[in-house]
Amino acid sequence: MKKRGQITVFVILAIMIIAVGVLIYMFYPQIKASFGFKVESPNAFLQNCLEEDVTNAIETLSLQGGSINPEHYYTYLNNKIEYLCYTNENYERCVMQQPMLKEHVESEIKNSIKNKVDECLDEMKKAFESQGYEIVLRKGDFDVELLPKRIALSFSSSVSLKKGEEIRNYQSLSFSIKKNIYELISIANSILNSEAAYGDAEITTYMNYYPDLKVEKKKQNDGTTIYILTDKNTQDKFQFASRSIVWPPGYF
Repeated sequence: MKKRGQITVFVILAIMIIAVGVLIYMFYPQIKASFGFKVESPNAFLQNCLEEDVTNAIETLSLQGGSINPEHYYTYLNNKIEYLCYTNENYERCVMQQPMLKEHVESEIKNSIKNKVDECLDEMKKAFESQGYEIVLRKGDFDVELLPKRIALSFSSSVSLKKGEEIRNYQSLSFSIKKNIYELISIANSILNSEAAYGDAEITTYMNYYPDLKVEKKKQNDGTTIYILTDKNTQDKFQFASRSIVWPPGYF
């Protein structure tokens, strides 16, 4: 009975330690703020504040053909997937709907986080002031750019920090997030060009050339094709819809 009691105590302690560890992991940013942990730099603060919102925006638009709120879409597995090449005529090749797809996605990300950016800049000012810094913050615009293997955010906002003899000036701010959306959108553009030119695309060519890429092609009853591109290493995904050279029912 004594041994059983000791085992029970150890089990309870183990559960409590795990629970505390999980809580610390989940609420680490708030704990840092509450106990006054040092904020290292404006760049690091902005990344910590914005990364989740940027990631959520990317995940949403990647499942919806590049738009946060698609207007012309096909519903597939409860996702509103935007048509990036479309015709409503039989026998006709589709017309590109987003010829500047990369720039469109960058704009969608920027618009989805612009309010959060302003909030994060205000929070950053308070965080440095709480550490005894005199801070001069001049807010400016910001840009989102899709690059190979990453997404870069650059801010024209400037920050000047002073504490005693220490002075730090930042004429601009920036950080990047590891995401493979650039490559997936480049391949999507190539597929869309084939859809617009020939009414179809041969997906095995892409998978032979890019061994880490999975391309799925889902034909729908109305002539729509859903393309799903997946990076096998990161599981990053981009999917979109096309409707091109559709044969009417009973043609064959």
